[in-house]
Amino acid sequence: MPWTMDDYPSSLKNLEYATKKKAIDIANAMVDEGYDENRAIPIATKQAKEWRENASKKEVEDYVKYGKPTTRKKDKQYENNPERLEEGEKVVPHEDGWAVQSFNAKKPSNVYKNKDDAIKKAREIARNKGTHLTIYKQDGKVQKKEAFESKS
Repeated sequence: MPWTMDDYPSSLKNLEYATKKKAIDIANAMVDEGYDENRAIPIATKQAKEWRENASKKEVEDYVKYGKPTTRKKDKQYENNPERLEEGEKVVPHEDGWAVQSFNAKKPSNVYKNKDDAIKKAREIARNKGTHLTIYKQDGKVQKKEAFESKS
């Protein structure tokens, strides 16, 4: 079941509003990528707390005002893919713009019309996972690679 600000795991109840909202967003995205719900919640909580500690006041205000936690689709069926935590992210051309996906994922986690938006999201995911990001050009060649250290 997708989590929302009105329906979320009890372990999130004592989190500050912006942190809780971010944790729900991260956890929903992780489950959509194939993670087990019981594993996604503690990871998402930790990442949301780290985000809150490092985010500027404006980032937090903008997220509270405009951020919408990812909504999971109820009809999706996924294999359990905990290995996604170890995979890097990539930004690749997509028929609808630019796709963000884990390296061995069959489908993108997000698609954006604007490449910069895709890069921003992929960078956030890779940074949170402590992996790497590869950005591709329209012709399929590598444009840039970035590496991030694990925060654990």
